[in-house]
Amino acid sequence: MTAPLLDADTLIDRFDTIRSHTETLAAPLSPEDQTVQSMPDVSPTKWHRAHVTWFFETFLLAEAESGFRPFQDQYWFLFNSYYEAVGPRYARAERGYITRPGAHDVGLYRQNVDDRMRDLVTAVDGKSLEKLAATIELGFHHEQQHQELLLMDIKHVLSVNPLQPVYAGRAAPRSEPDTLGWLDVDGGLVEVGHTGSAFSFDNEMPRHRTWLEHYRIADRLITNGEWLNFMADGGYARPELWLSDGWARVKADGWRAPLYWIELDGVWHEHTLHGTAPVDAGLPATHLSNYEADAYASWAGKRLPTEAEWEHAVVADGQADAAEAAAHLASPDTFHARAAEPATGHLRQVYGDCWEWTSSVYLPYPGFHPPAGAIGEYNGKFMSNQMVLRGGCALTPPGHARLTYRNFFPPGARWAMSGLRLADGKVPA
Repeated sequence: MTAPLLDADTLIDRFDTIRSHTETLAAPLSPEDQTVQSMPDVSPTKWHRAHVTWFFETFLLAEAESGFRPFQDQYWFLFNSYYEAVGPRYARAERGYITRPGAHDVGLYRQNVDDRMRDLVTAVDGKSLEKLAATIELGFHHEQQHQELLLMDIKHVLSVNPLQPVYAGRAAPRSEPDTLGWLDVDGGLVEVGHTGSAFSFDNEMPRHRTWLEHYRIADRLITNGEWLNFMADGGYARPELWLSDGWARVKADGWRAPLYWIELDGVWHEHTLHGTAPVDAGLPATHLSNYEADAYASWAGKRLPTEAEWEHAVVADGQADAAEAAAHLASPDTFHARAAEPATGHLRQVYGDCWEWTSSVYLPYPGFHPPAGAIGEYNGKFMSNQMVLRGGCALTPPGHARLTYRNFFPPGARWAMSGLRLADGKVPA
C-alpha cells in the first residue's frame, strides 16, 4: 500500500477531486432513491456516501486529530462495514432500514469530515504527513471502489422499480460483433503481482513466480450476440455444461438469461443505467456470474483464463500500463460496456467494459501477510469462497484500474458488471 503522494497540497487536491466525484454520482438521485436496498448485496447510495466518510474519520481523524471527537457517536455503528476490530456494526442486509440520517444529513457528515481532513493534512509536519499518507491513499482507492459499487447498486435498485427509471447517460449507436480473434502466448516461469513501487491493495502482493504452459487467449470479450447463440442452443437447460453448484443456482433461481435481460414479446431487452432497450448484439455480455461464464466456456469448448494467464498475456501484449488503454473505463456517456474496437492483432477491452471472470480462486499469494490492526481486515479475511476478476469495467473510476488489481466476488454474484474472455490450451497445474 505504498503512498507516493507526500505533498500536502497534492493530497488535498486529490482528496477534493475524489470526494466531489462521489457527490457527482449521487446527484441524479432523489433522497428516496438513496435509501432503498433492493437485495442484501446492495447498499443504499447514502450508506456508501457515509461509509467512505466513516473510513476517513475512523482511520485518520481518530488516529491523528488533536482532541478528536466523532461527528455523531452512532454513525460509527451504522456505517462500519466489516471491521471487527473497530467495534459493532449494523447488519449489512438491513441497511435499507436506516431512514435516518437522511441523504441531506449524510451530506453534512461528509462536509464536516472533509473540512477536518483538510485541516489535518495542512496542520501536520512533513514527517507526520508521511506516516499518514499511506492510509490517506488507501482511503482514496477505497472511495473509488465505492463509487463503482454505488453505480452497480443503484442499477439494481432502479431495475426493480416497475417504472424502469433512468439514472443517466444515453445508449451508444448499435453495433455488430466481429470475428473473435486469438493471441498465442508463450508460457514458462513468469512473474506476476505488484512490485510495490506505487499504490496497490495488500492482496496484489508479493510479486512472485509461477509456471504457465503455452496458451491462447481471446482478443476481446464475449458479446451479447454470442451469448444469444448460447441461449438458443439450450445453454441454460443443459446440466452437462454447468458446475454442480452453478446448475443448482440455475434451477433454484430460474436463470434463463443474464441479469437485467427481460423478454418482451419474444425479444430480449437489457436494462441499463441509461434505460431499457433491445439487446445490442455487439456489446459485451454483462452481469454474468462465474457459473455462467464457466458454462459458456464449456459450451464453446474452451475455458476461462487463470488470473496469472490474464496478467501475463496483458504484459506480453504490451498493455501493462492501464493509463494507456483505459478508454472504456468510467463511461459517463452510457454508464455501460462498449463494443470492442476494430481488431488489431492485440488484446482489446483489457481495462474497462466488464470485469473479467477468471478460473482462479481468490487466495493469498505466496508470502502474503495482511497489515497489522483493523486495516488488515480490508482484503485478507475474504479469501474464501470467492473467485478473482481482472481488468475493470465501464463503472470503474479513472486512475483506479491497474494490471495487478484483483477484484473478487462469490461465483454466483451477477449484479457486478462482469463478463468473460475465453482461453484455450493446457490448464496450469
